[in-house]
Amino acid sequence: MNKTEILDNVIETASKWLEGNYDQATKDAVKELLDQEDKTALIDSFYKDLEFGTGGLRGKMGPGTNRMNIYTVGAATQGLANYLNKSFPNKEQISVCIGYDCRNNSKLFSDTVANIFSANGIKAYIFEDLRPTPEMSFAIRHLGCQSGVIITASHNPKEYNGYKAYWEDGSQLVPPHDKNVIDEVKAVKVEDIKFEGNPDLIEVLGAKMDKLYLDTVKTLSLSPEAIQNQKDLKIVFTPLHGTTVKLVPDSLANYGFENVIHIPEQDVVDGNFPTVWSANPEEPEALKMAVDKADEIDADLVMACDPDGDRLGISVKNDKGEWEIINGNQTALIFTYYLIKRRRELGLLTGNDYVVKTIVTTELFKDVAEKNNVECFDAYTGFKWIADVMRKNPEKNYVGGGEESFGYMPGDFTRDKDAVSSCSIMAEIAAWAKDQDKNLFDILKEIYLEYGFSKEKMIYIVREGLQGSQEIAQMMHDYRFNTPKEINGSPVVLVKDYTTRKATNPITGEATDLDFETTADVLQIYLEDGSKISVRPSGTEPKIKYYFEVREELPSIEDFYATEEKANKKIEGIIDSLNLN
Repeated sequence: MNKTEILDNVIETASKWLEGNYDQATKDAVKELLDQEDKTALIDSFYKDLEFGTGGLRGKMGPGTNRMNIYTVGAATQGLANYLNKSFPNKEQISVCIGYDCRNNSKLFSDTVANIFSANGIKAYIFEDLRPTPEMSFAIRHLGCQSGVIITASHNPKEYNGYKAYWEDGSQLVPPHDKNVIDEVKAVKVEDIKFEGNPDLIEVLGAKMDKLYLDTVKTLSLSPEAIQNQKDLKIVFTPLHGTTVKLVPDSLANYGFENVIHIPEQDVVDGNFPTVWSANPEEPEALKMAVDKADEIDADLVMACDPDGDRLGISVKNDKGEWEIINGNQTALIFTYYLIKRRRELGLLTGNDYVVKTIVTTELFKDVAEKNNVECFDAYTGFKWIADVMRKNPEKNYVGGGEESFGYMPGDFTRDKDAVSSCSIMAEIAAWAKDQDKNLFDILKEIYLEYGFSKEKMIYIVREGLQGSQEIAQMMHDYRFNTPKEINGSPVVLVKDYTTRKATNPITGEATDLDFETTADVLQIYLEDGSKISVRPSGTEPKIKYYFEVREELPSIEDFYATEEKANKKIEGIIDSLNLN
């Protein structure tokens, strides 16, 4: 389809919004887009339907089929409601739990969702105010709901919002439910959406659910004595204007920590995120105010959460006295190492224990587990796949699961990454380390010395709009069908393509099956020198992501910085070799 045909289709689609069952403010906004001489915004708003994918909806807010608004949210909810009524025909009362974050329009969208569910005869539990995503997952399980929805765009820019759908175990939708819901959503027309709610089927959740959740988080504690000894540990915490503003400090207090320092400007709940360029704890800039405060007061630990409270970023002092962000792979390593070590010391390992990591997460995670006789499962990116492993292994003992993108789930009472639990356990690890005259950086180096050194880096390329999505698709095609024979001077010895679920040796041509039931648009390239390169399009953002992992020998603790520098140069060499600079 050429540009003229695309524009003609867009104008036809947008014009229908001027006459359909849409409110007047929406019609006025659409007319303004149609009247603009530059049609870029119009095309981006209407060139496709905002896809209800396997992760739900996510997009910029505004009028249009490709935007987050009450109509796209309404269609998603009506489709999900239709599917729930078909899936549980004999259920006396189907119920769902609804949560929302700090973003602009999140309250509007969550109220819209509650009204539509109730209008379809489904009981809707809705939180009285913004709450972290993991608490919503917990509430689904505790209340015995059949589904749930969280209104959030996680750490996306302020222009975005999103809609994540969950199933009765508290995890996001996986096959067959994800595809079935997508089919139901696609069949919904605007006139099918039941916007008029039934107040009798809407129940508000508040402090009682908070207490149940926080008391359950407390059960994860493995070193209460260390916390008692280090209860004055100086912890600087920031919610980055989001949902953890109350629950993380409350949880830390519940654990026994008495010295949590806030950043007042970032305790302000605000979907415009006025103090940060990006409310993403993966970005060093997001932690700057907290690190500056920590430097001023000589704190022990900095922790930050993303707006919906599922990701955790931490910063600690290194050997040089400089504050250093611990990346997501390192955070997952520290969690896994600690949970296994302390459970072993306390006699809590059963011999049938397991952890889960995503395929783009460091392989060192697996080394730590398996060298301690703990099974390690690989899963696709996204905690719904970690939850899927848990669902399939009910007889095994879950220890923890994590991914490189600053997410970890230390307990089995939620089925999504949980920054409230993670903050609580990470503070406990810091107290446990300090009880041994160490800090988290010391613990990390000890892990590397015992299990091997690994260095990781993730970069991404943004490609917006229709043209951008086409460019990303072409890049993935080129990597698949024109895979380099060597990268940075090291031969390619294995290629894993998760669209075909095949692992191929490019030298011999030998192929084996990957142990995954579903496909994913991910390609992994392994080099002779032990490096791993993973490439995938983001499922929620207009990005193509590259994950690099290199391995090096670490002869001693004293060689840490020299080894790290060597690894960094190797990663830069790979990036140069792939022309990604």
